[in-house]
Order: sequence, then C-alpha cells, then structure tokens
Amino acid sequence: MKTLTALLAVSGLLAINESSMAASDRLNDGREAYAATCAMCHETGIQGAPQTRNIADWQDRSNLWEGVLFEHAEKGYLGMPAKGGDNSASEYDVEAAAEYMLTITHPDMPHD
Repeated sequence: MKTLTALLAVSGLLAINESSMAASDRLNDGREAYAATCAMCHETGIQGAPQTRNIADWQDRSNLWEGVLFEHAEKGYLGMPAKGGDNSASEYDVEAAAEYMLTITHPDMPHD
C-alpha cells in the first residue's frame, strides 16, 4: 500500500511538473510571437494601441480578458489588423502572444 501511495504521489508531481513546463513553453512561445509581431505597436502605443505593462491603458477593457483579447488578436480590432498583420501566424502563436501580453501586464490576474 505504501508503494502504491508513493507511486501516486510521484505521478502527481510529474503531472504538475509537466503542466508547469507546458505553461512555461507556451509563455516562451508567446514572448517570441509577441516580439516578432505585437511589440512594435504595443510597446510604443502606436495609433492608440494599449501599451504592454501599462495597466491604465487596459483598465477600460473587458473583464473577459483572454476570450475577448484572443478574438481581437485573431480577427483584428479597431486599428489593429487581424493577427497583428502577420497572416502567417498560427492561432496558437496569436493566442500565446496575447496570453504573454496579459501575463506581463497583469501578472496577478487569473486566466479565463
């Protein structure tokens, strides 16, 4: 019985570790996609783009952060073109970049 309990505990730790690694990989992918496509506008605020890391620029936006932001990033919104103008970007890249942007701007905010 102790062996089974120990195996279950180790399995749980491995699952948590794999989940953390997957989240870390997605954050790294998001950072790369953000740098390649989004940063040019969202770091400087060109044409009214909300600046990353500037909480005030994001305060009047929807509380459905991820869902709304993912849709806007994918389809475009106001002056922002779909996929930030990179039509070759995959849905994964667009969502990972948006998630990265939210994570560094609002690190304590829970995800949808």
